[in-house]
Amino acid sequence: MELKVSTRSQAGGALVAITGEIDLYTAPHLQSEFTRLLQDGPSRVVIDMSAVDFCDSTGMNVLLSALKRMKERGGALEVAAPRPAVRKILQVTGLDSVFTVHDEVPKEFLLSEKS
Repeated sequence: MELKVSTRSQAGGALVAITGEIDLYTAPHLQSEFTRLLQDGPSRVVIDMSAVDFCDSTGMNVLLSALKRMKERGGALEVAAPRPAVRKILQVTGLDSVFTVHDEVPKEFLLSEKS
């Protein structure tokens, strides 16, 4: 399955929306997106995982690597809206205590509704 990654920057932060499966074959694409994004230097990155169907250990390692790079710069990387299968992986591996995990995308990262 194809992996789609879109990034929207705003006020020192960035929202990274991921769609598809993160596995051995798609993880390099995600890794290159994080490398590009972290060069821009946002202080806070929120990863919207609401459309991620599957994430294996390779994908988790990409997320951990990005988290480590963010922390080294004094920044934060957070996971938002993981589906039950991804949330279970986070819990089983103990990564739910390593990442800040939000049940939904934080309001400040949502596009404002037009009246």
